[in-house]
Amino acid sequence: MSERVTLVSGGAGGIGIHLVEFLSKHGETVRVLDNFSSHTRGNVAFLEKLDRVEIVEGDVKDPGAVEGALRGVDFVWHLAANPDIRKGTVETDLDMNEGPVATRNLLEQMRRQEIRRIAFSSSSVVYGYPKVFPTPEDYGPLLPESLYAASKLACEGLISAFAHTFGMQGWLFRFANVVGPGATHGVIYDFVEKLRKDPTRLEVLGDGHQSKGYLWVTDCVQAMVHATMHASDTVNFFNLAPEEQTRVSEIATLVVKAMGGTARIEYTGGKRGWPGDVPQQLLATEKIRKLGFQNRYSSREAVEMQISALLKG
Repeated sequence: MSERVTLVSGGAGGIGIHLVEFLSKHGETVRVLDNFSSHTRGNVAFLEKLDRVEIVEGDVKDPGAVEGALRGVDFVWHLAANPDIRKGTVETDLDMNEGPVATRNLLEQMRRQEIRRIAFSSSSVVYGYPKVFPTPEDYGPLLPESLYAASKLACEGLISAFAHTFGMQGWLFRFANVVGPGATHGVIYDFVEKLRKDPTRLEVLGDGHQSKGYLWVTDCVQAMVHATMHASDTVNFFNLAPEEQTRVSEIATLVVKAMGGTARIEYTGGKRGWPGDVPQQLLATEKIRKLGFQNRYSSREAVEMQISALLKG
């Protein structure tokens, strides 16, 4: 990894800052391209303290910004995206523009500059509501149930097409719910914010039986880097997740306990929290484990650590 020049789009985001830190500490020169649209400008001070890190303010949808940011780059990590699934139900063009439009622009600029390698932060939501648990990477058909999910799947298709057509190489990572310090969205963040506004009552969307895996951010970053170093197909795709689930009702109880233990928990009912929500997620992770990688933290541990981090922040 040392002496490589890397671009990280969305490098000021919740996963991005940890990836940039990891790459920097392992000798890479890292260029961050971010438009700071997701309340991430506060992470700039952290990034500026790292060695060999350059910050470029710009949008992946802007060909000129991408062309300049890619000069001299050897490897691209594409993390920039709309991070909030529910927001796409209100702004229906958001995920299209932030996903396939931006990704095609990035790939085209890579093609022109003959940059051959790209790693992409996809999501487990590309599987839709699967009938097989744990869900393997070769599950199909893939039928997304949200605009965010459709966007991620379209980006995967574009990367695969560019890789096969123009001699590139891609790594696609289908995440469970990634959690860590500095979160600005997600169920744990929402619960904490709701109780800060009203410490007597916690509204939970759905029936609380939604069960998903929660992946600690450093496990996510290290798994991604490990895969890029040990998987060498034209297109490589991996589930990244813990091996167990955590129920939303359990998360609600943990948050209430951590914030005084007096709030009553109220469920709105129904198996989905909102349109497009996938109520059950459990990913098969044999592929990444066969490459020699193992998560350090369980789903429950990741949830507890994020609650602690949010309350300290």
